[in-house]
Amino acid sequence: MLFLLNDVVFDLDEACPAPSHDVRRFESLSFDYVLEMGCELFAEDPLLHRTDPARARRLAWLIAHKAEGVNAALFAAPDAGCALELVEPRFCALPEPIIAQLHARAAHGRLNAAVADKAVWGRMAA
Repeated sequence: MLFLLNDVVFDLDEACPAPSHDVRRFESLSFDYVLEMGCELFAEDPLLHRTDPARARRLAWLIAHKAEGVNAALFAAPDAGCALELVEPRFCALPEPIIAQLHARAAHGRLNAAVADKAVWGRMAA
């Protein structure tokens, strides 16, 4: 399964990003908890998906497993170290051809925040 996190596409079908004993612990987490954790991570580092892709991939994996059908998430934080309440999370279920196209663009180095925003979130359209 492909998952878009901000402007990085992760392949979640690769080996599970967490040890099997941790996976069992994650089962008890609620989506609200995962959402808050994502906001905290991006409040600390708005470029987490770039600076710590392993951690970002684990977050993407958790979101995908807690929110059926969701394969894209955006955590927009204004600055590093900002208040948790300032992080704007968004989620959506992209059609498979769209996320496959974004994955192909990423493989050729042509996926960035502006491209992902235009294709998925439309935040810069106004």
